[in-house]
Amino acid sequence: MSIRDFKKAANQLLETVATFTAVELMDYQDFIFYTTVLSAVSLDRVSLKEKVIDSPEVLAVIDTIPHLSSLVNSLYNSRFAEFFVALAGITENLKRNRFLSAHAGFYCKEMRIIAYAQMLESYKSVHLKSMAIAFGISVEFLDKELSRFIASGRLHCKIDKVGGIAETNRPDSKNAQYQATLKQGDILLNRVQKLSRVINI
Repeated sequence: MSIRDFKKAANQLLETVATFTAVELMDYQDFIFYTTVLSAVSLDRVSLKEKVIDSPEVLAVIDTIPHLSSLVNSLYNSRFAEFFVALAGITENLKRNRFLSAHAGFYCKEMRIIAYAQMLESYKSVHLKSMAIAFGISVEFLDKELSRFIASGRLHCKIDKVGGIAETNRPDSKNAQYQATLKQGDILLNRVQKLSRVINI
């Protein structure tokens, strides 16, 4: 956690959820808090549902930790305005946490990117006004946020300022696979031709 390898930390915590007994290190509530918070930022939606939201061990205590249940459930169910409120509460908790206080700003930014990407991937284009309403924020704030994340290559879309629309431009993975296959085919063909020359001699 302290070196910001959230994915590895989440996987290790999830592996020990069912067998956790080291209450002398931390109490069970703190353990579930770390597991859930780190899983939310590092797992995909399907894994988050399977390993955290539906986990009996997590369900046993998640409602006793402020904002935590709301954070993961609202993210999974795409209730983004509720998610932003819960994220603000969790971020305040992280700022007071001895292990994650240095990463609170980074965590909040990463979670916002996840939420924006989750909404954008559902549409080819979406009006900034309706997106801002869904998140419970102003259009100006949303425009500024999206612009920053698009410029850094974290979101795959573009903003049409005139039309007030965010247009998704997903990376074409099929085309990339096709190009890679052609390139590998050319390499293989060249090697076969060189080999045939050697054999003929």
